[in-house]
Amino acid sequence: MTDATIWGPLLVGEEVAHLAVEPSRSGRTEPFPDELDARVAFALVSEGISALYVHQAETWEAVRRGEHVIVTTSTASGKSLAFNLPVLDLLAREPKSRALYLYPTKALAQDQARALAAFRLKGVKPAIYDGDTETERRWQIRRWANVILTNPDMLHVGVLPHHDRWGDVLANLRFVVVDEAHVYRGVFGSHVANVLRRLRRLARAYGSEPQFVLASATIANPAGLAESLLGMTATVIDSDAAPRSKRTVALWNPELIDPDLGVRASALGDASRLLAGFTTRGLRTICFAKSRKAVELIHRFTAERVDEETAKRLAPYRAGYTPAQRREIEQRLMAGDLVGVTATDALELGIDIGSLDCAISVGFPGTVSSLRQQWGRAGRRAPGLAVLVASQDALDQFFMREPEALLSRTVEAAILDHANPRILDGHVLSAAFEGPLDERDAETLGPEALERAAVLPELKRTSAGWVWGGTDYPAARVPLRSADRDSFTVVDAETGAVLGLVERSRAYSTVHEGAIYLHLGEQHLVRILDLEALTAIVSQANVDWYTQAQKETQTAIVEPLRSERRLGLELHFGRVSVTEQVVAYQRKSVSGGDTLETLPLDLPETTFETEAVWFCPTPAQLAGLEEMPKLLSSLHAAEHSLIALLPLWAMCDRWDIGGLSTNVHFQTGLPTIFVYDGHAGGVGITERGFERFEGWVEDTAKLLSGCPCVAGCPSCVQSPKCGNLNEFLDKGGALTLLRRLLAGT
Repeated sequence: MTDATIWGPLLVGEEVAHLAVEPSRSGRTEPFPDELDARVAFALVSEGISALYVHQAETWEAVRRGEHVIVTTSTASGKSLAFNLPVLDLLAREPKSRALYLYPTKALAQDQARALAAFRLKGVKPAIYDGDTETERRWQIRRWANVILTNPDMLHVGVLPHHDRWGDVLANLRFVVVDEAHVYRGVFGSHVANVLRRLRRLARAYGSEPQFVLASATIANPAGLAESLLGMTATVIDSDAAPRSKRTVALWNPELIDPDLGVRASALGDASRLLAGFTTRGLRTICFAKSRKAVELIHRFTAERVDEETAKRLAPYRAGYTPAQRREIEQRLMAGDLVGVTATDALELGIDIGSLDCAISVGFPGTVSSLRQQWGRAGRRAPGLAVLVASQDALDQFFMREPEALLSRTVEAAILDHANPRILDGHVLSAAFEGPLDERDAETLGPEALERAAVLPELKRTSAGWVWGGTDYPAARVPLRSADRDSFTVVDAETGAVLGLVERSRAYSTVHEGAIYLHLGEQHLVRILDLEALTAIVSQANVDWYTQAQKETQTAIVEPLRSERRLGLELHFGRVSVTEQVVAYQRKSVSGGDTLETLPLDLPETTFETEAVWFCPTPAQLAGLEEMPKLLSSLHAAEHSLIALLPLWAMCDRWDIGGLSTNVHFQTGLPTIFVYDGHAGGVGITERGFERFEGWVEDTAKLLSGCPCVAGCPSCVQSPKCGNLNEFLDKGGALTLLRRLLAGT
């Protein structure tokens, strides 16, 4: 049996910031429900399933009552069976009924298709319908498949605009399953919420009212997420009754090389050392890294540390491999042929890869929910080990010093805003293309959709309702992962392949000429930024420097929406206008962060409206900090550190957030700190900060007080996205200010 005595000798030294043990837990089961079709019960028994976990039985009962459901339990707790069971039961009885399964990735859809096929139920006919599906198979799938597995993008552009081809599916649609629902947050989630509303509208037009069953990792607001995605209430099933083996959790902080500057040893190097140690001892281990390049480097470093036979049993797993290569790695993992895999977050989600002993996360993945999903890969059936190897990022270092803030923390809330006009408008146009809009559609699309229809110039009012007046179909021009309909396209100069989309509001700072653009961890140099064609032409690069844009930012208050007396000051949330101009960029050394060169840029201003939280510290809170440049430096450092910690409270990335601090704002007339949503229109991130302001400030003060550096470093007040190139930062002044806020002075 796997035991701590095997990995214990590796978890020693000053690098071990914290060790904890999560106890084992017995499962709680119930017998199959009496109403379950006998053929389905037989199929379950044939797969070794003789009873249901309590949360699976509760899901069955809620679905039987006709309710929409969201199941939110831990990794490997049997969520798939919870939503599969009512679908399988229905199709065994009524094979002409249809079910639609939505997955965020193709690999997950393929994994679920295999799982459904394994039941060998005669009436169940699963099929995958995505961009890889051959044209000649598509009409066949529409005709005979009764479980169609697809993704939101395909539903958005390949199904809903062509609903006349899908009439039989929509007319008989009884279930819609949305797996990995926690992924649908921020801009992407706001788009998907509108796609699901359009699906509901069309299903109703064809005479069906499907039930929705959502499955999610553990999040703070499952009921809110379900209602935001669907526009309807859903029953929450969160009583996780699956058994769990004992798990050891280790927080590993690489050696501090330079205390004054806060420089630590390489997280990639330490991760490879741990991976080599575990796999040499025969422990099946998965190591998660954030980029494709990091995956390859950890794999290479590990292979160099182990013997030849062990090296043959290691493999990287990342985007860029063919489906066949990925399937081979998955099968070798499940069969036990591989002892170590280094992966990007493609394996974080629910693909079944069998039982592993250890899971290593290299760098905090952005949310506690994602981290727990990664750690959930270890110790499913026997004692396991989960390790977080910290990077120099502020959040990582905060957790190393405040382990209970990570291990005892309620997971974040998944935030989205389907009614953001920058997102909603494209879906209103798409819905009008799919069928005339009238007042009855407010029930499915929401009243905001009808309000926008009345002002969108592309729509025409007719006796039938608002109709699309164009010649193409608008869904093709609405990317689901951007709030900006006129985003810049990043194109590989050599192959012509589209590498990604960058919102206009971010393009000038991330894909200006001379910028290093990272795609799946690979470096690309921006050769041309075509402002008219909205295109950035890039070519592969291999340089030892990165770029950071210098920009000037102005923030204007458009409309305060909420104001409250909090922590001794007036705290505001509302709409702001942000004007930015990128004026230069620096080339900085990858190894030390030194500035190699500063180059000017001539780019136009960009302005977008968004949501923000802002406050003006009182004279008492600024006592002793009033003189320049200390005032501005203290405000600036406080702004940076607040931005670094906001992802703890809302499921977002620090790159989703912007900020401005000024000694005198032209509207308030006072020293002011703004933290704003980096997406045009906003998606609710900063409102979450407003609602959790006290905890947010408290965590930020802990971040600064615990960092061992002298004057500020990348682990506390320095930001990789600072438009002022991390100049004028006073860590001590920021900490003084935040402590005074907490004292309510």
